[in-house]
Parts: sequence; C-alpha cells; structure tokens
Amino acid sequence: MRIAYIVGTRPNFVKMAPVIARLRERLPDAEHSLIHTGQHYDPAMSRIFFEELGGLPEPDHLLEVGSGTHGQQTARVIERLEPLVANERPDLMIVPGDVNSTLAASLVAAKAVVPLAHIESGLRSFDRTMPEEVNRVVTDRLSDFLFLHCDEAVENLRGEGVPEEQLHFVGNTMIDTLVALRDRFRSREAARSRGLWPGSYLLVTLHRPSLVDGPLLERTVARLDEVAQRMPVVFPVHPRTRKQMASAPDWITDPIGYLEFLSLEADAAAVLTDSGGIQEETTFLGVPCFTLRENTERPVTIRAGTNTLLGLDPERILEIPDLVAGHRDPPPPPPLWDGKAAERVAEVIVASDLLAAGTP
Repeated sequence: MRIAYIVGTRPNFVKMAPVIARLRERLPDAEHSLIHTGQHYDPAMSRIFFEELGGLPEPDHLLEVGSGTHGQQTARVIERLEPLVANERPDLMIVPGDVNSTLAASLVAAKAVVPLAHIESGLRSFDRTMPEEVNRVVTDRLSDFLFLHCDEAVENLRGEGVPEEQLHFVGNTMIDTLVALRDRFRSREAARSRGLWPGSYLLVTLHRPSLVDGPLLERTVARLDEVAQRMPVVFPVHPRTRKQMASAPDWITDPIGYLEFLSLEADAAAVLTDSGGIQEETTFLGVPCFTLRENTERPVTIRAGTNTLLGLDPERILEIPDLVAGHRDPPPPPPLWDGKAAERVAEVIVASDLLAAGTP
C-alpha cells in the first residue's frame, strides 16, 4: 500500500505529524511519502517544525511553490504534484486543513482517481469571501474519508448531504501534538526567559489578509500599544504581517519556534488571534482567546466559553484587560480532544477496503 501525505503550512505540520506517526506504526510495510508543497517556506514557518515536532519525517518531495496569489499557489501545486502522483500512484492521499495546498492536492487526487482523506473536515464559517472556506468546501466534496473533530462539523456535513459512511468523528489531531509535546513546551518557561510572569501578558498572532493588508493593521497596532500600557504584549510577527507594518513597537518580535510559542501560549493571560488553530489550542490549554474576526469556523471554541469573537474591530482590543480579569475557570476540553485522534484515524484507514486494494 502507498500513502501520500501532503503538507504546506505551519498548521498542516502540526495536524499531520501524529497521523503519519500512527499510520507508520500500524502499516510498517506500506510506502509512506511526505510531500511538502513549500507554501510556507520561511525557515521560521517551515524548517523549524521538522526539527521540533519529532514525529514529522523529512519530506520525500519538496515542491517549492513559494508565495503568490491564491490562484498562482494553487496552480503551482497542481502542476508540480500531478506528475508525482502519476509516477508514485498512491492508494491514498491524505490532506489536512484548508490552505491552498489542501485544495490543490484534492483536485489532483480527484483527477487521478486516488482515494482522498481529509483531516479536519466539516468546518464552516459560512463566509465564501474567505479563501479557506472555499478550500474546505471543495476538499470535503472530493474526499472519500472525512475525519471530523467537533459536533458542528458532523452537523454541517450531514446538512450538505454527505453519506454517513464517509463521516468519521475521531477528534482533533492538533491536540495530539500538544499532548505529545506538553512536557517539552512546559519545561521551556519561555515567559520567564523574557522577564514575564506567567499569567500576566497578552500573546498576539495575526496574519489574515482581511486584517493585515490594509488600514486595519495600523489601527490594531495602535490599540495594542495602548493595551501594552496596562499589561505586557508579546507579538511574534508572521513575516507577511511584518512587511505590512509602517513601524514596529518594542513588543513586536521575530517569529519564534513552535515549542517556544506553545510555552508562551500556555502561560499567557490571554491570546489575541485571527488563526483558527490557535482558537483550538487555547481551548485545550484553558487560556482565554480573543478572535479578531467577524466569524469563526470553530464555534466549538465559542461554546466552550474559551473564545470571544471581537469582530473585525480593533477598538475592541481595548476591552481585553478587563475581560481577562473577569474570566472564569476553563471548562474541560471538547469530546475526543484527548491526544488519541490520530490513533482513531489510523484505525479507520486500516479497517477500510484500501488494504485489500493496495499494491504490496
């Protein structure tokens, strides 16, 4: 049996590492091929994850698609992935999340008539102006195995008429990675190394075009500067975000490694983000999260009480210190966010008909 795993960005690495590790254990005689599209190519956003995650092997193929418009990135992945798939003829392709690499790989799988598995299926913001929403919907439509991690995802796909036998509620593979790395990132004490008390500071990560590609970014930086007068602010800036900034206050830092980020996240008083994955990480860690977006495809985090939507309104950042002061004790994690989601993914694949159809 031949399995191809396609990754391209930071969240992909985190979600896919435990899946690759479990399937390698369960299917040691299979051919496992990791294809990195290179959508994230900066060493701080890519190389460091292979060094720190442990379970993520070196890529067998690096497509080096780089930056560009959504259409350019998607087209480059298709152009460079299609001949690899034709040559290696995988029995299964596995894609995570909702980035352009995910969409492109799903289209290649469909054209090559290769079974497709989608990790983190069924998430919906119901906002088609978000490129990620289009990527999610199309990938789910083309997938044979849909691996879900929350009740809302199940409801969304049932509402779209997806056959029940394709739905597999397995839990959150990103949380598998957090559980596996917990001792390592806790021991880092990244806050103390920066002269910060745990539970005293606001950690920030912002990168979406709707926020950073226009005047909202400068307003956001200005409001964060005001918050910094009340509580420390730490903002490790995505390279793309940094390019859009006219100036950089002293609380802005260069990108940091994943373990250091998790350490800062776990000890933060709160996190301000526009990232989907960080809404989930903070929910598991029990850290208050404030999301600077109009909507979220992860309402499970709102329902848990750990995440607050601020809208796309930088002025509401000024509310965070007071909202943090009134934060209640965190609830338990959502169902199946227990560090064993990848084991359930592997069990579904091993029990499927693919083994009988695969080439020895």
